Amino acid sequence: MSTPGSPPLHAAAPDRTPHSSRRALGLGLAVAGVLGAAAVGAIVTAEATSSASMAEQPEFVVSAAADLPDLEGDLGQNALEPETATDDLRADGGCTIEALSVRAGSDGDGVTCLQTALADEGFYDDPIDGVFDDSVARSVMTYQEEQHLFVDGIVGRESAIELDIWPDEESLITRTPPPVPGATDSLGFALSEVATTGDDAPPLPDNSGSGRRVVYDRAGQRVWAVGSDGEIIRSWLVSGSKYSNEMPGTHTVYSRSDMSTAWNGQAWLPQMIRYQKTDIGNIGFHAIPLHVSDNSVYQTSDELGTRLSGGCQRQANEDAAFMWAFAPVGTTIVVT
Repeated sequence: MSTPGSPPLHAAAPDRTPHSSRRALGLGLAVAGVLGAAAVGAIVTAEATSSASMAEQPEFVVSAAADLPDLEGDLGQNALEPETATDDLRADGGCTIEALSVRAGSDGDGVTCLQTALADEGFYDDPIDGVFDDSVARSVMTYQEEQHLFVDGIVGRESAIELDIWPDEESLITRTPPPVPGATDSLGFALSEVATTGDDAPPLPDNSGSGRRVVYDRAGQRVWAVGSDGEIIRSWLVSGSKYSNEMPGTHTVYSRSDMSTAWNGQAWLPQMIRYQKTDIGNIGFHAIPLHVSDNSVYQTSDELGTRLSGGCQRQANEDAAFMWAFAPVGTTIVVT
């Protein structure tokens, strides 16, 4: 990829204090986390000049976006940064939380699994009843603080990996064969190595909306672009968040930047399309990030389908180019 021309505007530089300050931030946000507020940790990009190139309607920039960075990269929630569970699929017969996260108000077998794991570690001694109540939340936060995790009372990927109750991620990913050279989708855009189109695409998730939209399935790390007639125009793998901070539901694209930077100023984020705000920054789709220092890529196409970002969804450059054309401001984004 060619070297970007002029650097994008930067948001105010965040505090680069040591790990103790990160723990303090987590403790300060714990109450909001327990109440089910959006989890923090997404990569935030600074606002740059938005472009209407290839879009179907004029672009605009929401002024509030300029006050928030774009969430991409390592936000330091967990100093240990585990990549996989100690025992994939719990070969010993142990349980998993069976979800991307459990939190206050959750119930069922996944919460029972969490309670059992916390009890085994000596952090929980109340009834194991499958209900995530205040007692469970306090135990989770105590565990997170002791393990130097981000303290929010929510058991997502990092906390579940530490407790060895995280499901095997690769088992949730559907990989399609690489397209033949020169293959395009029904709109004529070149397919990436991880993209497919039409009837060759995996089926849409249940309860993923209707009409013209983009659907992002967090469990499968897969995106679909759907036409107004229900046609699957294109489907592709992404690298989403390590921190389970992409909130499910129906969202709307509210701003775009043809080039932006990560919250820490260390990565270029080409073709940034924002659709969700967290307490500390924006989440959106963008092309493979580049190191500001030398313009080298942060990951390869082979790594798509693996959770690697701090919040945003990284896409192969061909898929990012398609999204830039398909998703102007106002486009519906459904997160499952």
